[in-house]
Formats: sequence, C-alpha cells, structure tokens
Amino acid sequence: MQAAGNDGVPAALAQKQELAKQLTTATTNTADGGFIAQLTSNPFFTAGFGLAGLGAAATFAQRGIRNGAALLKRRLLVDVEINNRDESYAWFLYWLRLHEQGRILSTPASAATGRKSSWLSSVLQRLTPSMRQLSIETETVKLPNGAINAEFALVAGPGRHFLRYRNAFIAVNRVRETKQYDKDGKPWETITLTTLYSQRHVFESMFKEAHELAVENTEGKTPIYVPRAVSWEPFGNPRQKRPLSSVILDQGVKERIVADVRDFIQSEKWYYDRGIPYRRGYLLYGPPGTGKSSFIQALAGHLNYAIALLNLSERGLTDDRLNHFLSNLPERTFVLLEDVDVAWANQRSAGSDGYSGANVTMSGLLNALDGVASAEERILFLTTNHIEKLDAALVRPGRVDMTVHLGNATAYQIEQLWKRFYEDVDGDGKHLASFIDTLRSHGILSRDTSQTTSTVSPAAIQGLFLYNKSDPFGAIQMAAQLAPPDTSNQSLASSP
Repeated sequence: MQAAGNDGVPAALAQKQELAKQLTTATTNTADGGFIAQLTSNPFFTAGFGLAGLGAAATFAQRGIRNGAALLKRRLLVDVEINNRDESYAWFLYWLRLHEQGRILSTPASAATGRKSSWLSSVLQRLTPSMRQLSIETETVKLPNGAINAEFALVAGPGRHFLRYRNAFIAVNRVRETKQYDKDGKPWETITLTTLYSQRHVFESMFKEAHELAVENTEGKTPIYVPRAVSWEPFGNPRQKRPLSSVILDQGVKERIVADVRDFIQSEKWYYDRGIPYRRGYLLYGPPGTGKSSFIQALAGHLNYAIALLNLSERGLTDDRLNHFLSNLPERTFVLLEDVDVAWANQRSAGSDGYSGANVTMSGLLNALDGVASAEERILFLTTNHIEKLDAALVRPGRVDMTVHLGNATAYQIEQLWKRFYEDVDGDGKHLASFIDTLRSHGILSRDTSQTTSTVSPAAIQGLFLYNKSDPFGAIQMAAQLAPPDTSNQSLASSP
C-alpha cells in the first residue's frame, strides 16, 4: 500500500508540473506577441472578424457584379428613347401595330401556301413572345355612300413588349406617366427600345420604314392643322388632294400664282444671301364662291404642302399665342387666314360666358406677320370678300407680296367648266354654244364679247352642272335660274 501510494504521488506531481510548464510557456509567448497576438488568440474575436469579413466581401462582390453588369450592358446593349412630343412617336406606334399584325398573320399564310420555313425561323418564331398589354385605337372610315364606319385596332399599351425584327430581338418598354403631363394636358409617354449593340443598325431601317408608312398613309392627302393649346394638332383625317386642274380660275391667273410660289420655294438661298426675310404673303380677294379657299387647298396638294388654319376670332387666342403659332409651324405648311376682314367684326361686350370676341389686336397681327420675332420660311395666304375693309398696313408689301382678284365667272371659266363636265357628250361644242347664248339672252353674260365677266360666281355655274351631271340639255334649260332677279322678272314678263 505504501509503495503504491509512493508511486502515485510522483505521477500526479509530474502532471501538475507539466501543466504549469505549458501555462508558463503560453504566458511567455503571449507576453512576447503583444496585443495583436492576444486578439488573434481570442476565439470570439476571430469568429466575429470572420463574419464581418464575409459580409464586406459579399457587399463588394454585389457591387462588383452590379457595376460589371452595367458595364456589360453598356458594352453589349444599346437603348433608343422616343417621347410623345417627337413626331416619330406616332410613326413608330403605327409601324409596331402593322408589324405585330404581320407577325400574327405570317404563320397561317405560310401554312396556307404550303411553304416550309427553315427550322431556325420556326424556332425564332416560337421564341418571340406575343404582346400581352394592349390598348384600343379607334379609326373612323368614310364609306362611298357617306356612312361612317368605325374600325378598332389593338396597339401596344404601356408595359414591356418584345419583338423580332430582321432576326434581332428588341425589347420595347412603353411608359406612361400618371403625374406628369405635357403642355397639351396629355400624359407624358416614352418608348425605350433595347437591343444588342452589334445589331443597332436595325433602328435606322426600322424608323425609315415607320416614316415611309407615315408618308404612305398621307400620300394623296392634304393634312390640315389647327392650333391647340401651345402646338399645332391635326384636324381630323387628312383631306384627299384636290387636283389643281379641278379649280378653274380666269385664264393665266392660276399659272401666275403657282409659278410665283414655286419660285419662292426654290429661292431660299437667294433671300438669305441678300438679307431679305424668307417669307411670302398672298392675298386673294373677291366675292364668295370664286374659288379662293378651293384654290389654296388644291395648290397645297399640288406642292405636297399641309395647311394650317388660323381663326383670329378663336377664343383664347392672344397676340403672344398668335406669334408663337406662326413661329412654330409644321414643315411644308401654308398658313391660311380666311375672311380676315371680319376677324374683329364680332367684337362685343363680354356675355355670361365671358367671351367678348377676338383678343388678337391689329398691332399683334402685324408684328406676328413681319415683326422682329416673326418666323421665316413661311408662306401665308389671306382671303377676304371685301378688300376695302382691310387696313392698309396689313396689305402693304412685305406682309402681302401678291394681291390677286378672283371675280365672277368669265366666259373662259364657263367654257372650261362645261368641258370638264360634258366634254364626253359634247365633243363638237354645239351644246356649249347654246348654253353661252342662253346666258347672254338672260343677261348673265354681256352680249358685248369684249365684256367677258358674268354676273354669277363659278360656284353657281358648277352647282348648276352638278345638278345636271350628265344632262347638258338640263343645264341649258335651267340656265335662266342663274339670272339676277330683276333680269329674270323682265324675262318672265316678256314671255307669252
């Protein structure tokens, strides 16, 4: 027992001595390593530092990925933005509508014709998603019988869409702001197109097609603009172009005006080289029904111009707005001020609606036409039935460069109108001679051949021919109705 006890005591002592030695060694190392060594040897500190390092690394990695993605997007993708104030906005929406319709109809058409498309085209066709967010666009079409037919079309609405154009995938994002409006009170809209940078060339051909479609849509038509808020807006659908030959003016008058307008259009550099304001004004005056407005519309169609209508008596039109509109005209547009002599005729005391007539002053009109702030590259047409009522300052050279009188129908106009209606049934002109004699016998045309002007307007002659479209005999028999009241009464009294 004593031996065992004696053997056990040294063993326990040896263990204690070994533990003390280890602690002494650790303390010595810690004292030698300093504060850093103490921190690194602390398991709680190392665990927290590791977590913080992982968090920081994750944050830097996230930022790196985000910046890398943005850099990659800038390198690989290209964006094109269009807003609804740009003219191409409506062009692109119309093109997008037709493109989507063509895509939908392409597959049934291929199946019906029995043509097999390549496997690549089939795959791309299946990968191209259809538009899901759509809007309704209503169009009214006037039928030949005069009835109005409404047609409804689905167009891309606000949201994200995808399309394939010439094997290039394009993302379309149409955004409509609900809290931001433009100057016309319409919601602000933008369309952003995104595709690969290597395929950016498709945008040029896409917008070229959109512009060609817009031109084709108005081909053979004359757009009419009216002022709305602070900009010019289309007034209804474009009008069918009226052939210049359908407006019969006295001999040489039409040709003289057309030649002058053409010369002005081709003389822009000549005006600028000499420091002369590049604008031209025309005044057409005469009794009602002599073709003033009709000729301007036909001339606009003949030269592929639009017409901007200005009503000086319009409510809310002030001198400043008038100047603004005349300074911001659509390109290739005639400005038309009809019946300018009565612009201030309806001045009155303000009624219950607060309207007291035209707010535009004569001074404001004169300054808008050729003042310091007036626009150039402008062709202005004024019409009036009473030129004597116009202020001399309005019709002076510089504001009105050519004054043309359009009076009652002359013998030349009557002959040309007759040929236009009855040339196919009166090739030898016998009925025309009878019609002219009838007009002379009733005092509508003078018996003196040197006096070629009649007592009726070209509109009255044309109205008679329209009533007797294919019946020259009926036109001859009804010619007496065109006679002035006093002459007609005398003719009736002398008849048996």
